[in-house]
Amino acid sequence: MDEKEMTMREALNLALDQAMQVDERVFLLGEDIADPGATGPTAGLSTKYGRDRVLDTPISEAGIVGAAIGAAIDGLLPVAEIMIMDFIGLAADQLINHAAKLRFMTGGRTGAPITVRTQVYGGLGTGATHSQSLEAWFMHVPGLKVIVPSTPRDAKGLLTSAIFDEDPCLFVETIRLQTQRGLVPIDPEFCIPLGRAEIKRTGADVTLISYGRSVQDALAAAARLQEQDVSAEVVDLRTLVPLDVETICKSVRRTRRVVVVHDAVQFAGPGAEIAAILQCELFGELAAPIERVGARFVPTPAAPALEAEVYPSPARIVAAAQRALRLASTHG
Repeated sequence: MDEKEMTMREALNLALDQAMQVDERVFLLGEDIADPGATGPTAGLSTKYGRDRVLDTPISEAGIVGAAIGAAIDGLLPVAEIMIMDFIGLAADQLINHAAKLRFMTGGRTGAPITVRTQVYGGLGTGATHSQSLEAWFMHVPGLKVIVPSTPRDAKGLLTSAIFDEDPCLFVETIRLQTQRGLVPIDPEFCIPLGRAEIKRTGADVTLISYGRSVQDALAAAARLQEQDVSAEVVDLRTLVPLDVETICKSVRRTRRVVVVHDAVQFAGPGAEIAAILQCELFGELAAPIERVGARFVPTPAAPALEAEVYPSPARIVAAAQRALRLASTHG
């Protein structure tokens, strides 16, 4: 398969471009997504496909998602953008009570095949109301799929799958990853099935489970642990709903120790559900308590030095892995 090196922003742009090219039902809508204002993944697409397929909307998150749902009912495949995830609450009713429930409420006659792209700005000094990772909110809603890529390749493959999925998908992008580079298949048919995690690094002593930006921290932590003769496996979830429980359990059953890492707040975060699943599925097989490393339970400071203390880091992950190894040795 032919591949080309590109940034995650370019990979997302390519996925949108190819989807619009192969299926005229695909269209985009959101704030400042048309040229010349577009600077992110939608740049250049209104020039290429016209403003009837790349719609600049008013600043109304509820209006954007509501229009997308209506268009989906009419047979189109809308890709809506909520510029900053912190403001997705303004569209919560549309997502939770309409998009997620439509198939059920119509007895399977009508679905809402929409893709909602949104961006997390955490780690850029943007303050408490422009930096939140809120994916855990939507994991709790039956009918929604939740996707968080960590590499350019995954971004293209997962976005393509989301656009053509029959269910509503929330696609969470991380601004800090948008300049990350990697090899990306350029085949328009390339896609990554939703609900399939990937082992980014193999190991035998401890499993580090993560997704999105914090996968990079997990990989850095694994490299540091290797210097201490600790072999860490890194599992990238890629999608939170559906969750690849089989891959998670297979890895942890082998290593018997696990650290779950995410940029979302640790309290009641995605790691809590993952830990509960592992405790239920692997009770008696774990060598140490499950460790979690998430954002601290505070509003995110804008000051860079303080903000750095809020989010996971390789040092915090290494410390958590060391605790698991130490406890395993104590109880072994």
